[in-house]
Amino acid sequence: MKVSDIMVRTAVSCPAEANLGQAVELMWNRNCGILPVVNEGGKVTGVVTDRDICVALGTRNRLPGQITVREVAGPELHFCRSEDDVRSALEKMAATKVRRLPVINNAGNLEGILSMDDIVLHADPANPARDPAVVGILNTLRAIYSSRIPQRARRLAAA
Repeated sequence: MKVSDIMVRTAVSCPAEANLGQAVELMWNRNCGILPVVNEGGKVTGVVTDRDICVALGTRNRLPGQITVREVAGPELHFCRSEDDVRSALEKMAATKVRRLPVINNAGNLEGILSMDDIVLHADPANPARDPAVVGILNTLRAIYSSRIPQRARRLAAA
């Protein structure tokens, strides 16, 4: 199965100059927990998650309107492409300990989001031998949820 078969194509994004209040409003209105951060040309430069925002607001003595997405978004961008096999996306999620990946094209522009939710909802647990994603899902979740303190959370708390 390809990423394009199951990804959400209507992903919402935000600019790095947006403040956390604006980012939270986008997440609330679109019922999502991740926002790809895009530059003026539409190229994805990073992501900000609901957890990133929560940690930033809980560790800084500033209002959401006073903190930009740029201050909170991590420097590393983990992504996949629509033509990728879902198993390779699962491997990337496991290796980077993330549950959601922006889907970008060759120009670096946003095409959608792939989440563990999407993969789980499209897996065939009744026939794991025919659907290798089922085993990949379990292995990925094990890797993501293994005992760790994310470097990103440590960095946000220190800022």
